Amino acid sequence: MGQDITLTAADGHQLGAYLCEAEGECRGSVIVVQEIFGVNVHIRDVAERYAALGYKTIAPALYDRLERNFQTGYEPDDIARGRDFKTAANENLDGVMADMEAAHAAVADTGKVGVTGFCWGGFVVWLAACRMDIQAAAGYYGGGIIDVNTETPNCPTILHFGERDQSIPLSDVDVIAKAHPEVAVHIYQADHGFHCDMRGTFDPRAANIAGMRTIRLFDGMQAK
Repeated sequence: MGQDITLTAADGHQLGAYLCEAEGECRGSVIVVQEIFGVNVHIRDVAERYAALGYKTIAPALYDRLERNFQTGYEPDDIARGRDFKTAANENLDGVMADMEAAHAAVADTGKVGVTGFCWGGFVVWLAACRMDIQAAAGYYGGGIIDVNTETPNCPTILHFGERDQSIPLSDVDVIAKAHPEVAVHIYQADHGFHCDMRGTFDPRAANIAGMRTIRLFDGMQAK
């Protein structure tokens, strides 16, 4: 369904991206932001699902500044490697946001752009909501949001967290929710990674409810 394309950021950096055209009448665009595992088979599948629902969808390879075409699975060694890349990427958030802007430019022709992402991508979604001109944002278990909690989203934003997620304390989620009453914060009886049907922590009920809330958000996006 999709195709691999090349984007060029404002600073001249070239990065890969997976682009899916909308099926049927286009309802807008969605940027899908990767987990720590790169634009792997799961992220590509998520992009294809949004395209099947009528959204032009793009998943930018945000680790390309570190290693071209990085993709991995979910074994312990994969997780450790992905975390190392996340740490390195967080040291150049200006570069991450430049790459997100390049992805936005590639799909902005629809007039409405939403952003969703998972794990590290959930953190990037928060930054995008606060720093970019987008129309809606839905972040899944974004570790690190607490560190930029003083920033405020410029668009309708929802956040999804799992109550059994050991990497994101519920005390942090509470601080985020209290600081941003305008943001809908949802907590599920689930673990980190509950949306990914390729991980052992996949929770179908939580994933389905979060997914329906996210689609409802995107369906309500207003054109620029």
